[in-house]
Amino acid sequence: MGIHYDYKSTRGAKAMEKQAKREKKLAEKRAKKQLKSGPDKKDNETIPIDQVVTLDHLTNPEKK
Repeated sequence: MGIHYDYKSTRGAKAMEKQAKREKKLAEKRAKKQLKSGPDKKDNETIPIDQVVTLDHLTNPEKK
């Protein structure tokens, strides 16, 4: 029987370890991406609802 004797009995545990490793890696990627793009999202200014949006609001880089 040799090395294949315990394959079926440990298959579930190995699958769970792989899944945990995959999720950990994905969480680290998300955290890194969040950290990298976090401050840029805060600079987003919106136009008040009662104000009419004109082409000047959309294209003028000075009005930020």
